Amino acid sequence: MTIDDLRNLGANVDEGVARCAGNATFYVMLVPKALEISRFETLDQCVKAKQFKEAFEAAHALKGVLGNLSLTPIYEPICEITELLRTEQDVPYEALLETIWAARNRFAEKI
Repeated sequence: MTIDDLRNLGANVDEGVARCAGNATFYVMLVPKALEISRFETLDQCVKAKQFKEAFEAAHALKGVLGNLSLTPIYEPICEITELLRTEQDVPYEALLETIWAARNRFAEKI
């Protein structure tokens, strides 16, 4: 995965690298860690089990990591689901989860 790959996928690379003290190599090294499938599986499983408190915690953690790395295409739907889960709303989450998975997988394909 390169800076150009991330930029082409819609990440705000300049912002993400700045948060990594200007170290682009470190930034690129962190991205695969943020995309670890277990993080997303936890969110998915908790939402589907209607464990909204646990799902909120998983989404909130992802929101922090993805936001710090400025992985905008994944970050934006994570923000949306985080706010819904904050209030423990029982709404149809399927489309939002599909959007999150699709964005995550587009990034993961470049690893």
